[in-house]
Amino acid sequence: MLLVCLYMENGGITMSILRFVVAGTGWVAGEYLKAIHAREDAEVYGIVSQSAERAQQRLTELAIDARVFDRYEDAVQDPNVDAIVLCSTPELRPEQTILAARHGKHVVLEKPLAMNRKDLLEMADAIDSAAIKTVAGFVLRWNPSFLNTKALIEDDAIGRVFMAQIDYWHHVGPQYPQYRWSKSKELGGSSMLSAGCHAVDAVRYFAGDIEEVTAYGCRTWADSDYEFDANAIAIFKLSNGGIGKVSSSLECKTPYKFNVHLLGEKGAIMNNQLFSHKLPGQVEYATIPTILPDSGDVSHHPFADEIDDFIHSVHHNAKTRCDFFDALQSMEVCYAIDESIASGRSIQVPDWRSQVSAN
Repeated sequence: MLLVCLYMENGGITMSILRFVVAGTGWVAGEYLKAIHAREDAEVYGIVSQSAERAQQRLTELAIDARVFDRYEDAVQDPNVDAIVLCSTPELRPEQTILAARHGKHVVLEKPLAMNRKDLLEMADAIDSAAIKTVAGFVLRWNPSFLNTKALIEDDAIGRVFMAQIDYWHHVGPQYPQYRWSKSKELGGSSMLSAGCHAVDAVRYFAGDIEEVTAYGCRTWADSDYEFDANAIAIFKLSNGGIGKVSSSLECKTPYKFNVHLLGEKGAIMNNQLFSHKLPGQVEYATIPTILPDSGDVSHHPFADEIDDFIHSVHHNAKTRCDFFDALQSMEVCYAIDESIASGRSIQVPDWRSQVSAN
């Protein structure tokens, strides 16, 4: 792996340039390309696409001069490449992640990490065996409102979270390019795998791990093009003794909503509103001015902060806010939700540590 260093006139090192290849040319890939290109310590070295014309058009739109790879294998084998951003369709990510790890490339993975547990654990083994850094695209962990909520919880503003309710309501239809493939069972998977996983990850981020799941799903309209239930609700048993709930709807007549409601032993949080024991004279929720996760437009999401965290982790040998192994457990919960819907039973969530060590 090659990190290109910049030097000051007196010979001191100022920074290392991390060279990225982005696999994919879609909406989210464009946000990663912009985030990387805007930095002085990073470079878009290349882009992977089966369509050289589409890739070059994307680069031209963003005024980026970079190489176009038509084969992913050529990109991961290039010694000039330090990191790979996987914005490819979900069925390709396991093999692409494993190849990147084997070639010592740091990896940014979009969600879902994998469509099934077998692929996920094979990815885990490959990453665990390689000295690489990872970050998973649960991008709301870098949202300003999420940062506030996490800081308040860590400061004991609401005490132990004994009830967490988080909703992902977003009508994902033909107005989005990915709909042509995300509506399929093969590539979309389920309401949770396709998008509701953001809500699942948020429950874990704010209230801790999830031990048991009971879930139900349903369709919205009889003539839906979705090959799976576009709506799901899951009830959780939390490791801290509390309970949780997530709902996910991909077919709904509502503006985009990502509701975060947390009840703690010493207070409560509703989105950007706080009621806390630390404010003894408080009689009503206080509103905190911030940027809420209130848009499905990916340009609203903090990809630049996610990339900043990732680059910091590479340069300082640190974990990212959401590395692969943290995100793996959120994926395990999503698989458990889908298993519960299919079987009609409550499902215990496997511990990824035992799963990885068993392979």
